[in-house]
Amino acid sequence: MKLPGWMESLVAEPRGPREGMDLVLLGSVLALAGLGLVMVYSASSVMAFSKYGSDMYLAKKQAMYLGLGIFALWLGTRIRLDFYRRNVYRILLASFLLLALVLIPFIGVKVGGARRWFHMAGFSFQPSELAKFALALYLSFSAAQKAGKLDRFSVGFLPHLLVASFMVGLVLLQPDLGTAVLLMAMTLVVLFVAGTRIVYIVAAVLAGAPVAWYAIVGTPWRMRRMIAFFEPEAHRRGAGYQVFESMVTLGSGGWTGQGLGAGRQKLFFLPEGHTDFILPVIGQELGLLGLTLVIGLLAVFLWRGLRTAIRAKDLFSSYLAFAVTSLVSMQALMNMGVVMGLLPTKGLTLPLVSFGGSSLVVTLFSVGVLLRISAGDPVRVTKRSQSRAGAVRFAGSSAGEVR
Repeated sequence: MKLPGWMESLVAEPRGPREGMDLVLLGSVLALAGLGLVMVYSASSVMAFSKYGSDMYLAKKQAMYLGLGIFALWLGTRIRLDFYRRNVYRILLASFLLLALVLIPFIGVKVGGARRWFHMAGFSFQPSELAKFALALYLSFSAAQKAGKLDRFSVGFLPHLLVASFMVGLVLLQPDLGTAVLLMAMTLVVLFVAGTRIVYIVAAVLAGAPVAWYAIVGTPWRMRRMIAFFEPEAHRRGAGYQVFESMVTLGSGGWTGQGLGAGRQKLFFLPEGHTDFILPVIGQELGLLGLTLVIGLLAVFLWRGLRTAIRAKDLFSSYLAFAVTSLVSMQALMNMGVVMGLLPTKGLTLPLVSFGGSSLVVTLFSVGVLLRISAGDPVRVTKRSQSRAGAVRFAGSSAGEVR
């Protein structure tokens, strides 16, 4: 029996030689996820015992999410890249549909004033996590298809910006400003790498600045956070409490920390210590050495991800590797900027480390796709995409220069 075309592209192995997957990349990701599991238990044990009657409650959930995530990673390494080319618009449409459905009362669940989750049978799913990957797929596919035309505003820039803006608009309705900023930043970075003129990107940033400003000043609680960002000590009992406690927690760890499990700020002083603000707990318990370990592993991920993008065998693979790498890396930078008081609070987790099912599973699946690209899995190459990833704008770099 002949399978449908989309199913054949999913299960069939590609022809041609394949290289080994990047084990350094895989090792850095698994190390981050393993460290995250340990620190989620340490950061959440007291709160979990108080709220759920078991200090292991959230750690067990995170272990389950990690198990699902490892399966998702494996699945990502098994699916042919050509499958995404055939189904990119279906995946994008599904992400739009889920982002719209989550806004409907009685379908999406409202938590803390935001309607961002689906809840079913004790599990929750955040559709914006899938939207990140869907947008990365669309941008990579479209940019590869329009190779040589990205410098044209009406062809290479405007369509991508409109799709990204529509997705950002749905995310802002949740509301989730942090994810919206991340999606737009990833869009502009990928388009720049693909060859869009810098003047278009600058114009888009200038045009979007009033929208971002209105989203802040037009929302009282965001405005309070912005004021507290500039004067955290003056607002330490109010909107700046979380950031102030975060900096206190980070500063109290010293070189080697107070010891695993011995941190004191997690004793109901630091809110969200197991999610958005898990890095300060790492800093207090493992010290500067622990922070260096986390930042070092993220730097290895960035290095190997960029290396994969440069060495990819076609433009689609190259752009997709770059998009996935930039998504994870930019989110990590934004999270670290928030907990260190360098950026206003945005509600973004530390990828692979913070507690959370949707983020961990989707991120690990994306890493699986990145590993598939690193293994040299070719997609069907068209005349417009025969150029290797040397089209990626890294000054002085070529596929052979990155070791």
